[in-house]
Amino acid sequence: MEFTTVLFYVFSAILVLAAIRVITESNPVHAALFLVLSFCSAAALWMLLKAEFLSIVLILVYVGAVMVLFLFVVMMVDIKLTKLREGFWGYLPLAATIGVVIVLEMAAVLFRGFWRSHTQVPEVSSTIGNAKELGKLIYTDYLYAFEIAAVLLLVGMIAAVALTMRKRKDSKYFAPGDAVRVKASDRLRVVKMKADSARANGDSPAAPAAEQK
Repeated sequence: MEFTTVLFYVFSAILVLAAIRVITESNPVHAALFLVLSFCSAAALWMLLKAEFLSIVLILVYVGAVMVLFLFVVMMVDIKLTKLREGFWGYLPLAATIGVVIVLEMAAVLFRGFWRSHTQVPEVSSTIGNAKELGKLIYTDYLYAFEIAAVLLLVGMIAAVALTMRKRKDSKYFAPGDAVRVKASDRLRVVKMKADSARANGDSPAAPAAEQK
């Protein structure tokens, strides 16, 4: 058995175990960490298949951005686990049926490939995972689709920033321009006050008071 085959079985076992722990773990933070582990194992499998671009994209996009963001949201938001588990047994038959159908479809695809004794791999497929060849296709044949996707992502980023900058009643908001243009004289004003009855009683006179705006 070759060393790459051993690595394939090792990463596959880690991927299957991590995926099972994702759906069986009661703590959402631990489930998210197991999902990160499953993504890393899948990226290693892609690397073994010489699809380095898909492997790096899986690490950068899903593990480095999506899952880290999801993990921060889970840790910062107070999630009520009891409310999430409501109706679990009611959806279990439908979920089990869909899972069995997916397993049968994947088994049919795999067994169909194993039944063939002589499988010929096309020569074009040898460059599918090559980042250089993929870059040529993106910037030549699929240039307009790539630019449209970039514009959509830019609009999504602007919309996300605009939603966070909106004025809400339950949050304190101030204009950043007003904070930049503020001066020291606008923040502090010294007010001179007349002496009160404390001088007549022999106490110390009242000191000038500073009024905060």
